[in-house]
Amino acid sequence: MLSARLKAVVEALPLRKGMKVLEIGCSTGAMARHMAECIEDGFVLGIDRSATAIARAREMGTPDAALSRLAYRHASAADFSLPAGDDRFDLAVAIRVGAFDGRHVEEGMRSLPRILAALKPGAPFLIDHGDGLVDVRLMDWARPLGLSGQTDPEKAGSGKTGSGHR
Repeated sequence: MLSARLKAVVEALPLRKGMKVLEIGCSTGAMARHMAECIEDGFVLGIDRSATAIARAREMGTPDAALSRLAYRHASAADFSLPAGDDRFDLAVAIRVGAFDGRHVEEGMRSLPRILAALKPGAPFLIDHGDGLVDVRLMDWARPLGLSGQTDPEKAGSGKTGSGHR
């Protein structure tokens, strides 16, 4: 069951049919399951650095209608990368994740190139510190770090940029 707070977050997200969504810090997957039901023929990937949380998310199951539209992966945002050939995400969202709410700033900075590489150009990265959704505007953060146009997180900070195509 989805809490009232998370239901309000999902309702505030710019979800639409067919979109591909990355939830960072999905915990046991409650919000990911709800988003998968909302986007019809889209796809939601929930990631979490806790193997226990991901195992629990998988144990809790997926509604039959969303089986092909939802997956979980054990990964931190700083370690996340798309498999070669996978389409990039239309939206990334992180709700009360320490790397993005000021508790673990260094982890957040290490995560930025990975998230940027996983998102389509201009796609929003929305975070919630507990007081409403904020669009992080990754490109505004990336430019001062030399990551503008970056698509390959292995090249982050090297001055090399990816082509933007996969």
